Amino acid sequence: MEKLPKSLQLKLQQRKEANALRTLTEAGGLVDFSSNDYLGFSQSDEIFQQAHQYLLSANVVSNGATGSRLISGNHALYRDTEAFIAKFHNSPSVLVFNSGYDANVGFFSSVPQKDDVVLYDEYIHASIRDGLRLSNAKSFKFRHNDPCHIENLIGRHKRGEAEVYIVTESVFSMDGDCPDFEKFLAVAEKYNCRLVIDEAHALGVFGNRGEGLIQQMGYENRVFARIMTFGKGLGCHGAAVLGPDGLREYLLNFARSFIYTTALPPHSLAVIYTAYQYLEKNRKAQNQLKQNIAFFVKEINRLDLAKLFIPSDSAIHCAIVSGNDKVKNMALSLQQAGYNVKPILSPTVPQGQERLRFCLHSYTTHQEITQVLTKLRELLHL
Repeated sequence: MEKLPKSLQLKLQQRKEANALRTLTEAGGLVDFSSNDYLGFSQSDEIFQQAHQYLLSANVVSNGATGSRLISGNHALYRDTEAFIAKFHNSPSVLVFNSGYDANVGFFSSVPQKDDVVLYDEYIHASIRDGLRLSNAKSFKFRHNDPCHIENLIGRHKRGEAEVYIVTESVFSMDGDCPDFEKFLAVAEKYNCRLVIDEAHALGVFGNRGEGLIQQMGYENRVFARIMTFGKGLGCHGAAVLGPDGLREYLLNFARSFIYTTALPPHSLAVIYTAYQYLEKNRKAQNQLKQNIAFFVKEINRLDLAKLFIPSDSAIHCAIVSGNDKVKNMALSLQQAGYNVKPILSPTVPQGQERLRFCLHSYTTHQEITQVLTKLRELLHL
C-alpha cells in the first residue's frame, strides 16, 4: 500500500495544528441540537409506512434506479413527485436532483453563460461556489445581505445584453439570518437581474404549509429560480430546482451533475413524495417548531445571552465564541452534559467568528432549551 503524498500529509498536519481537523462522530443518545431534522420527519414512522405502501400500490419493487434518468432510471415515481412539488411550490418547472450539492453544482455550472455575471453573498454555501468554479461566467461576491453593495457591483460589471444573476440563501446555514428580500427584489428588478435563491433551510420552516420563505412572502413569481433540498425540513434526501418553463429542459440537457449519475432509487422518491404530502396536511410539527424558536429567543434574552447570538427567526441560532480551541472545548462540555451542540470552526467561518450552532426542532422541549442555555451561561461564567 502506497503512503499518502507528503503534500497531503502536510495539509492534514496544518489542520491539526490549527485545531480545525474534521472527524466523524456519532450522537450517542444526546439531546439533539445539531441535526437538520427540523420537523422530525426523518424519525416519522407514519411517513416510513406510507412511503412503503405507496411503493406497493405503484407496484414498484426495486432496490435501485438502474441508471441515469436519461437512460433507464426515470421511473414513474419521478413524474408523480415532480408534479406534486410543482403544484406545492407554485412553480411551472421542477427537476429533481440526487442532492442539494448536485442541484447547486448542476445549476451554477451550466446556467450562467460566458460573459454573464454572477453576484453571490460572501457567506453563500460551498456547493454554489463549487458550481461557479465550473462555470464560464464571471462571479463576484457581495457583502453579506447588502443590496447596496450589489447595486455597486452591477454598475461595475454589467455589460450589454449579458445576464446578471444575484444569488443568495433564504436562511444562511452558518448564521440563521435571512436577507431583506424586498430590497433584493427592488435592485434585481431595477437592473433586470435574475434572482436565484437557495431555500435549503427554509423548506418546512417558513410558509403557511412550510413552502419556504419566498412563498411565505408571495415572491415566487418574482425570482428566477429556487433550489429546494429535502435533507432538512423533509428529513429525507435529494433536491429540486424550481423555475420558469424551459429551465427543466435546459438542465436535463446541460447540467452534468444530473446527466452523468445514477438516478435516485424509487424508495427515495417515495419518501420525498410522502414527506411533501405529510407537510401539506399536517401543521402540528411546524407549529411546535415555531413555538420552540420563539421560546429559544425569549430564553436567550432572559439569560442575558442575546449579545452572543446572531439575530435569527429561523431554526438555526448561533452564538459567537471566538477561537477554534475555545469553541471546541465549549462544545465538548455541552456534549458531556448531554447536549449535542456542534462547534463551527474556521475556515468554515471567518477566523474570529467561530461559533456554537444550535439547531431547533419540533420535538425539542422547552425544558431542554432552558437547560442547554443555562449550561452555556455557566460555561461563559456570566
